[in-house]
Amino acid sequence: MNFKFPKITIYDRYMFKQVSLASLVAILLFTIVWIAPEILLNTIKGALAGEYGLKTAILLLFYELPKILDKAFPVGLLLGTLFTFDKMSKDSEITIFRAVGMSFPRIIAPVVVLSVIFTFLCFLTGDKGTPTAAAKIMAIKGSIRSTQYIYTQKDETGHPLAAVIVSKSYDRELNNVIVLDFDSHVYQDVHQLTNIYSAKRGYAYDDRWELEDVSNYKISPDGIYIDIKHIDKLKVLEGQSAKDAFTLMTYSTMKEREINNKDLKNYVKLLKREGLSEEYHGTLNKYLQRFFHPLICILLAILGCLLGFSKPREQRLIGFTIAIGFIFVYYITLPFFDLLAEKEILSPFITSTLPTIAFTIAICGFYKSKDL
Repeated sequence: MNFKFPKITIYDRYMFKQVSLASLVAILLFTIVWIAPEILLNTIKGALAGEYGLKTAILLLFYELPKILDKAFPVGLLLGTLFTFDKMSKDSEITIFRAVGMSFPRIIAPVVVLSVIFTFLCFLTGDKGTPTAAAKIMAIKGSIRSTQYIYTQKDETGHPLAAVIVSKSYDRELNNVIVLDFDSHVYQDVHQLTNIYSAKRGYAYDDRWELEDVSNYKISPDGIYIDIKHIDKLKVLEGQSAKDAFTLMTYSTMKEREINNKDLKNYVKLLKREGLSEEYHGTLNKYLQRFFHPLICILLAILGCLLGFSKPREQRLIGFTIAIGFIFVYYITLPFFDLLAEKEILSPFITSTLPTIAFTIAICGFYKSKDL
């Protein structure tokens, strides 16, 4: 059986071009509106204050684009398809296409192809573009990520073995670290301490955490301080525990969009393995959104086509008002779904797919109401 690609007609090229231009204009306008109020103002202030030159300021604005484009692609497609189909409806072009026997699926076929391209670009932006741009911005500004973290090492039964409290860290340099060493026995649901270690500095190596200039406070079974001694160097975490602790500490201060898909997936697995329930469910929801959010491009493109189908004398404002309403509801409810997943009220598999399901239902509803 020989498969043949559908023949690309003049209509396909015409429709693809019209929707592409309208969508690109909408994306450009959305980007300008988004970047103008705060990002542009802060960049100009930094340049005028002498923090960086003109070239650096332009680079900073450029590296802000991936974060904005991730939201602009779906919005641009919706408004671009809506404007194009509304204009063609008013000019009776859609009526002509229908009169020559073109069905609704055939009419929007070039739009679907375009939306698939934008879906890929949206996915690529979230996976590669935004994390890379965030790292570039930090490098240009010379920012050093400061972290405070508490890591609890547990055995197979969940019993705490040690708690490492890092007051402040810069990359792998640790400062003012306190280590609580727990007894293997539990008394009335209380984990008894055996040692307390206090170190002024330390370093997180790949295979171990090593502390320097350590003060060791010995605790008796009765919970009474009985001895103190000085230790030059002390290894507190080794092997996989050292790697896991450093990963958790590093990602704890990073936003989800600053991590690529591969690292975010591994981070989700680590959170589950460490039993950090809230962080696990919240981050899993964000990870799943990485795959469902780009699909919104296709759904919004189809929705824009449906909203653009109108009678010659029908008010144009209605379709655009509904479109803006959908965009507003979509982006305003995303943090709410994040919270539902984080608090374990709903499964992340539900919260991440609800917007996609809602748009699919809306498309079916508008398709029936338009009687196409």
